[in-house]
Order: sequence, then C-alpha cells, then structure tokens
Amino acid sequence: MHIQGQAALVTGGGSGLGEATARELALLGAKVAVLDLNEDNARRVAQDICGLAVRCDVSDPHSMQQAIDQAAAAHGPARILMQIAGIGTAKRVVGKDGNAAALEDFAKVINVNLIGTYNAARLFAAACARLDPLEDGARGVMVFTSSVAAYDGQVGQQAYSASKAGVVGMTLPMARDLAQHGIRVCTIAPGLFATPLLKALPEPVQQSLAASIPFPARLGKPEEFAALAAHIVQNDHLNGETIRLDGALRMAPR
Repeated sequence: MHIQGQAALVTGGGSGLGEATARELALLGAKVAVLDLNEDNARRVAQDICGLAVRCDVSDPHSMQQAIDQAAAAHGPARILMQIAGIGTAKRVVGKDGNAAALEDFAKVINVNLIGTYNAARLFAAACARLDPLEDGARGVMVFTSSVAAYDGQVGQQAYSASKAGVVGMTLPMARDLAQHGIRVCTIAPGLFATPLLKALPEPVQQSLAASIPFPARLGKPEEFAALAAHIVQNDHLNGETIRLDGALRMAPR
C-alpha cells in the first residue's frame, strides 16, 4: 500500500517507538492521528508533524471508537493502524515478603497490552472493511507491537511476556480472518530500544544492556522500528507474520 495521502492511526504515538513511527509516516506523506493517553505528548508530536492529537485509552472501547471517529472526521477513514501503546511491569510470583503477587497487577498489563491491541484492531477493522478496495482488493493494514519477551521473558515478566505472546498468537489467525476484507496484519517484536524508559536508566546500565546485543552492540533506534513498520505497510505480501527486531538478542533469565 502506498503511504502517501493515506490516513493513519498511531496509538502510543506521543513518545518512544510510537512517536518515531508517527514521524516516519508523516514524512512519507500520511495524514497521522497521534493517539496517546498522555494528551500533552500527543499534542507535541502532532504539532511537529501537522497531525492530529487525540487522547485515547486503547483498552476502553468507547475511548478507542471515539478516537477513530475523531481522526476520520479530520483526515478521512484510516487505512493504517500502528498499535504501539503498551505498558510494562516486573513482579515476581512470590515476593520477598513471601506473599503472592497481586492479581490486579497481572490483569492490568494483560488489559492494556493484549486486550487493548484486540480492541483497537477490531474497531479499526470494522471501519476499514467498509472502505472501497484499492489495488489487489487491499483495504488496510495493521501493525501490532509485541516484544522479544514474548519468546524469552525474564524473571518477573510473567504478565508482560504473556501479554506480548498473546499479541504474537493472534497475529496469524487475525490475518486469516481479515483476509476476506483485504486487511493485512503483522507484528513487530522489538528487543532493547533507546526509548525514554531505557534512556532514563544510568549510563552504565544502558551500556551493559547494549553489550548484550550480538550485533550491532547498541540499543535499537526508534527510527529503525519506524522504518520497519512503514515497510510492512508498503510491502503488500507481508501478512500474518511476526518479525523480531533485536540484533540477534536472546534475553538471559535476569
């Protein structure tokens, strides 16, 4: 699909990987709606790229539908969804105090990362399926965000790994499900990237993390994630696939 002139939704677009992706799509000529729970961040990015800022909670059906409708009113119906919003946490099953981990902490991560991804996808797909087809019957494309933790999660990452593995697990069946509507679905599973969260760590910690990556031995650049996300949109034969973007990294237990 050609990106030029298309309307795109980027969840989590106010920072990190989402911000880089929003900027890349705008650079390629898309009309970008920056969706984020942090409206100030969304507004900052949208202002830079002449896009639209929308406050959005991907796990809330009303909030997500409202964001889709608001973006459509400004840019026309979207054919591109970049589902990048997500949260992370690390909780041991049994804490140092001997108590079991709080169930609500696990549920919150699943609700945002997995249910939120499905919520955004189902609402976007329903709107996209009503659009006129483009070349080869294509109507739209969705790119989800998983993590290498889906495959080699570390100690304490039960909730995060489960949520990201769930995103991987629904990629192929959703691509098969939506094939009849001409909507493609792919997922990116990034490794260690220089996002605001990681860049807030002490420099020695950042260097240690970078050294664990075989090659190149550095943190990934958000622009590299964005470039892959844009390529998935442009390459019509990429469908139902999860792509690891990690410099051959395989995470250690801790």
